[in-house]
Amino acid sequence: MATIGKSVKRLDVQDKVAGSALYPGDLSRPGQAYMKILFAGRPHARIRAIDTRQAEALEGVIAIFTAKDVPVNEYGLIESDQPVLCGPGSPKLFTDRIRFIGDQVAVVVAESEAIAAQGRDLIEVDYEDLPVITDAVAAMQDDAPLVHPDLENNTKVRYRIRKGDLEAGFAQSDVIIEGEYRTPVQEHAYLQPEAGLAYIDEKGRVTVEVAGQWIHEEREQIAHALGIPEEQVRVIHPAIGGAFGGREDMSVQIVLALAVWRLQQRGINRAVKIIWSREESMIGHHKRHEYLIRTRWGASNAGKILAAEVEVIANAGAYLYTSGKVLGNATLMCTGPYEIPNVKVDSYAVYTNNIPGGAFRGFGGPQGAFAAESQMNKLAEALGMDPVELRRRNIVKEGSIISVNTPLPAGVSMPEVVEKCAEVAEWDAETPSSVSSHPSAELHLRRGKGFACGFKNVGFSFGAPENSWATVELYGDAEIERVIVRHAAAEVGQGTHSAIIQMTAEAVGVPFEMVELISADSAETDNSGSVSASRMTFMSGNAVRGAAERALEKWQAEERPAISRYKYVPPPTTPYHPETGECDPNFAYGYVAEAVELEVDTETGFIRLLDVVCADDVGKAINPQQVEGQIEGAIVQAGGYVTLENFVQKDGYVLTPHLSTYLIPGVLDIPDQVRSVIIEHADPIGPFGARGMGEMPYVPLAPAITAALHDATGIWFDDFPLTPERVLKGLGKI
Repeated sequence: MATIGKSVKRLDVQDKVAGSALYPGDLSRPGQAYMKILFAGRPHARIRAIDTRQAEALEGVIAIFTAKDVPVNEYGLIESDQPVLCGPGSPKLFTDRIRFIGDQVAVVVAESEAIAAQGRDLIEVDYEDLPVITDAVAAMQDDAPLVHPDLENNTKVRYRIRKGDLEAGFAQSDVIIEGEYRTPVQEHAYLQPEAGLAYIDEKGRVTVEVAGQWIHEEREQIAHALGIPEEQVRVIHPAIGGAFGGREDMSVQIVLALAVWRLQQRGINRAVKIIWSREESMIGHHKRHEYLIRTRWGASNAGKILAAEVEVIANAGAYLYTSGKVLGNATLMCTGPYEIPNVKVDSYAVYTNNIPGGAFRGFGGPQGAFAAESQMNKLAEALGMDPVELRRRNIVKEGSIISVNTPLPAGVSMPEVVEKCAEVAEWDAETPSSVSSHPSAELHLRRGKGFACGFKNVGFSFGAPENSWATVELYGDAEIERVIVRHAAAEVGQGTHSAIIQMTAEAVGVPFEMVELISADSAETDNSGSVSASRMTFMSGNAVRGAAERALEKWQAEERPAISRYKYVPPPTTPYHPETGECDPNFAYGYVAEAVELEVDTETGFIRLLDVVCADDVGKAINPQQVEGQIEGAIVQAGGYVTLENFVQKDGYVLTPHLSTYLIPGVLDIPDQVRSVIIEHADPIGPFGARGMGEMPYVPLAPAITAALHDATGIWFDDFPLTPERVLKGLGKI
């Protein structure tokens, strides 16, 4: 009856393929009203006044809500620095400020979506425009306009790492490589834009059905903004589709709850529905952070890295969101998975008037890895050494002390992952890759190969509280006939719900088909934590296993039904020391290496990814087919990030607000071949040995691609996306 390690058919596959799965935009209730939001549409301003009289007089408009209607007009995942609605009337200072174009000003509820939109357009807002700052380096200067006038400056988060003697390390170095790297903004581009339905349920709770990644956190933020107990709020996740971190921060949850709550107070008990347009989604939710990374690395002629100095600057945009946590990861990963005795890192997250940066698959890892792995590949070239061999001489292993001066948790498999990737890719160290070593049939088509690797945390980091609850219920007489598992995890396309059932079946010892999952409803489940940080299989598996063990003990004692709740708490982590950075940042990691072969047309600048080998240590593949799906999906998404997707902001305005101007990969843009190499070195504390792995394949693809492009052209590209125009400029063609 073992189900672990089998490619069991996904729980939701039939409904999704048949089109019967209900996503937030598909939900409706009899007599429902419709909502539209007035976005600010300007990057920095103060609202002097809002006039809603014309809109309220429009036939079919039911209600209009502004800042004065929000009891506690603030929210935020890490820090409550963002108004729910911007404008006068709130007791909190500076909630009348607009800080980016997607700030929300007013909510219109009407009999139809068309009337709500018409009413929104009739609202008159008196703005006083303020100076706009969008460049993070400029925003760090003492005379820069303040995005948040209650703060002394725009630099919101700072970290530093000090290990060893940096200058002595450089003095001993035979080769020193300096680099300045820039990584771009990226849009999540999930298929359904933000949507949701809110109503008062049969127990009088404000209920919001919406796509998110953490129902209990969403419930907490809704309750805080409305000034009501959490028990009066219920959050449900229906079918979601993709999220990729883009649904971790709030979008429509609070305003939906506000509308039905205020309507009920007026004696109107109606559901309210909203669906954002693609353009509203593009300006209304956070993006992957733009990063500037300046760095200097030194190595000996023997290929030993001796020193690394890095400055990391993240453009946080208008509000904090998860910028501090993302920066924490980038700070750790900007020196790569290597043993470096002398390290200095200074990192900053800076407020600007751009769209906020927030969670996105990899969570700072891709930005840090781009700089670290680019430096490694440049060092290999300068030393005349094979890039895989250079990594062999420096890679972390069991017991390695990393940049924060503490050892990695047990279970380090980075050396094995690098070797397996090189083996499958047939990487030949005796014949170093070069421009001439991969001839194409046509002279203007050049081929190249590149290599990169990386690591990524599993779970929350740097002292953030980390736990996950599960409940297992066993029903039957002499034998177990039915099993119910309750777990709040969101299903955002990665197959978490199926994996939870597989792990429950394994832990209880029953067939997969016997287990029923109740999930993603705050009224029915305990807190699971967020579906992010590659944590959910790891955390839910340990929680389910603990609950199952205790339920089985009750069953053996002839308690019927046997029900057990269990809270899994992993080993603690600690924050960066403010001066040295010393800490225990994470309790587990995943390890990955990638080899890329590409072809570039030197006449058009177009890049074609021919082959990507991704070797990923997953600890134990709970469902191998789902693991392969995660690898392939990450490669396609990261490939778009590196070669295609060009999110353009100018003076705080978005110039690419549609999928016709912001291009994501289509079927002709994906790699010709992705070879998923599943490695299984059990994590010592992972459930059944499993590690998290949803983000890992994303992390090293950018530097692997730029290394392959250098191999093909002889040119290093230190920023991307590698659009045809940028490639041709780099080649000196335009």
